[in-house]
Amino acid sequence: MSKTVIEFKNVTKRYKLYKNDKTRLVGLLFKQVPHREKNAVDNVSFKIKKGESVALFGRNGAGKSTILKMITEVAFPTEGKIKVDGRVSALLELTSGFDLEFTGRENIYLKGQILGLPNKEIKKLEQTIVDFADIEEYIDQPVRTYSSGMKARLGFSINVNIEPDILIVDEALSVGDEEFRNKCIEKVNEVVSQEDVTLLFVTHSTSVAKSFCKRGIVMNKGKKEFDGDIDSAIEKYDKILKKKKK
Repeated sequence: MSKTVIEFKNVTKRYKLYKNDKTRLVGLLFKQVPHREKNAVDNVSFKIKKGESVALFGRNGAGKSTILKMITEVAFPTEGKIKVDGRVSALLELTSGFDLEFTGRENIYLKGQILGLPNKEIKKLEQTIVDFADIEEYIDQPVRTYSSGMKARLGFSINVNIEPDILIVDEALSVGDEEFRNKCIEKVNEVVSQEDVTLLFVTHSTSVAKSFCKRGIVMNKGKKEFDGDIDSAIEKYDKILKKKKK
């Protein structure tokens, strides 16, 4: 029986919504400032086992991004408990964490350290990351000189090559030109083909999700509406989309 590597237990994430930035600032100091509350994630529970590949579906505002932020500890639940067991690599904000004055090579070490890798391990992975990014001599130039595409290439290469236990992908496969996108898809397939790597794949493309995942979780207005096999999840998600169009 595979161990659980991600578990949400009755998780709610509640945000305070203010009329404008001024009242939001005052609201940080005084509780009685008028505001509305919204549950971005509302009493959600699920378990993901080691080695599973799970697609997370939902329209914009369904709670997908909030779930990812809580898994990666960018945000924390208002209520409930979250368990994450293993090294997480998140292909979300690919260029976050870069120091623009550092070279690409220096940023490999910086991001590796942020992800908790010792320098000895980063050194072993350095050439693999450089080769995959394929930005040639720019690897030793300051990142401020990079195009947005070059930054994304380097960010993707770092995150996908650090040998994660849990890989989170959020529409990151749209990065770069077609040749590089295909290279990224092949790499993700290579990573998740390893039985001990867990994939959480967030996308609006049901066909791409089906190529990676056997299970799907459907979110709608902060609540979990379905959790089961990928075909049934896609069918449920399609019904939500069609209902919205009416």
